[in-house]
Amino acid sequence: MARDAAELSRRLARDAEAVCRHYLPNGRRQGQYWTVGDARNTPGRSMFVRLKGPEAGPGAAGHWTDAATAEHGDLLDVIRESCGLTSFGDVAEEARRFLSLPRVDLVPTINPAPARTAMGSPEAARRLIAMAQPIRGTPVETYLASRCIMPIYGAGALRYHPSCYYRPDDGGPAERRPAMIASVTDLQGRITGAHRTWLAPDGSAKA
Repeated sequence: MARDAAELSRRLARDAEAVCRHYLPNGRRQGQYWTVGDARNTPGRSMFVRLKGPEAGPGAAGHWTDAATAEHGDLLDVIRESCGLTSFGDVAEEARRFLSLPRVDLVPTINPAPARTAMGSPEAARRLIAMAQPIRGTPVETYLASRCIMPIYGAGALRYHPSCYYRPDDGGPAERRPAMIASVTDLQGRITGAHRTWLAPDGSAKA
């Protein structure tokens, strides 16, 4: 079953853009990536799918990351989430249908968990910081000026994310808001976390 999943994933990745156009039509291509809100085809830009790259390993084609939630996976996960499927057998059957492959019966049915990076982990923080952008010309610059704080450009400790995942303390629905992202590091300079300060859209104050 693992070999079957790996082979289907590789075949899908060879035509990653066609997979994205079919299962994530609310997204669009941006350079070497397909961007969309999430693996369920929600409009947005926080999830990016690599369209070109090696068949396996770091930077492989078809691998995706959702910067808002730190979730990541491959194109089989996209099929599962976008189609609302729950078993690997159904996901594999849909993938074969898309690839025009013969149907294989008696595929074991399981409910695998998607590959995820734990929220709050150093890896999740590094992914969030990598997705953020320099602060020059952004609401972060405006916010710092309103606090009479002179920004230091090029240091990389502060970055801007235009649509950072936010969950209200009162249990209300999750939202996406602009945020200032601050790197948290250990004494050796390794990133161990990320501090988020959600901002008003124009950067005039905190959200």
